[in-house]
Amino acid sequence: MRQVYLDYAATTPTHPDVVKEMLPYFTESFGNPSSIHACGQANRKAVEKARASLAHLLGASEEEIVFTSGGTEADNYAIKGVAFAQKHRGNHIITTAIEHHAVLDTCHFLETMGFKTTILPVDRYGMVDPDNVRRAITPKTILISVMMANNEIGTLQLIADIGRIAKEKDIYFHTDAVQTVGHLPINVNSLGVDLLSLSAHKFYGPKGIGALYVRKGIKLVPLIHGGGQERHRRAGTENVPGIVGMGKAAEIAEKEMEEEEIRLTRLRDKLIAGLTERIHNIQLNGHPRKRLPNNVNVSIAFIEGEAICLSLDMEGIYASTGSACSSGSLEPSHVIMALKPPPEMMRSSMRFSLGKWTTAEDIDYVLEVLPRIVQKLRAMSPLTKKR
Repeated sequence: MRQVYLDYAATTPTHPDVVKEMLPYFTESFGNPSSIHACGQANRKAVEKARASLAHLLGASEEEIVFTSGGTEADNYAIKGVAFAQKHRGNHIITTAIEHHAVLDTCHFLETMGFKTTILPVDRYGMVDPDNVRRAITPKTILISVMMANNEIGTLQLIADIGRIAKEKDIYFHTDAVQTVGHLPINVNSLGVDLLSLSAHKFYGPKGIGALYVRKGIKLVPLIHGGGQERHRRAGTENVPGIVGMGKAAEIAEKEMEEEEIRLTRLRDKLIAGLTERIHNIQLNGHPRKRLPNNVNVSIAFIEGEAICLSLDMEGIYASTGSACSSGSLEPSHVIMALKPPPEMMRSSMRFSLGKWTTAEDIDYVLEVLPRIVQKLRAMSPLTKKR
């Protein structure tokens, strides 16, 4: 049976060159980077080389990169770190209704400690209006957190516009760029962001390693206390193999990004056009143009997304109904709900996320299989009969 992986937004396979780069740091070069002997210092150099590669990818300086265990920790560190460091100035945070749970749940946790959150709505394409951000600012606002690209529907936000507002009002600005880093060009200075979260396994690096960009001069209260690693910003012995792997993934991404963006956009548009042509009562979720080059999210009326997902799995097609972090939840996606869809579309979303090894033949296979699955499921669905 043909196998087609279309869940790259959940995780990507580790690039073979990344694995090759990491391997020596498990066995041959195993020293602790904090040790002063030659074995430890060799690994310190490897960590700093990876830091430089990541900084170059983001248009940042090396001392502005803090390694974390992944995107979730980076989001937590950015939001809690600012909140606790700036509580003398205020207690108000602005974010949006479609953020990843790593942002929303962190804000809700802070509310139990006296902080207040304004959650901004989005339009039917998942876009937040920068003017709404401006209007939400109060004298006690200390942080704005808006994701660069949504992990479910792929919509790209007007980050530079929001960055200008934040700078004008002297408010820290954080963006969750987990889905964007390595796929689209990013320059933290052009965007005007003060903090930016990323995760290696979203751009062909290993799992369990991520980073937070922290603009020079910004003070954060650490999440993890202990040793003096990461310039006293994140205690704990560094994950050297993971860091080395992320650095190599950043180098590869910088070389291949432009060509890959063009290739994936063509495949994405081919899939969107094919699905809308072959399946009636289907709706594209997210912005039609301002979206990630690899993201296709559709709602197929009168069928639950999980039923489609399981049926695709039986045909060797691996996709998802939304964020992998919400897998197993019985509730409709909070991202889809924020778009205010009609009732028949609330639980029917499917996300196809393309990647480095996706081919035109893979797209053709999906376009052959999915209409047949939809026809079968609609014939059995009580929702169809109520139309």
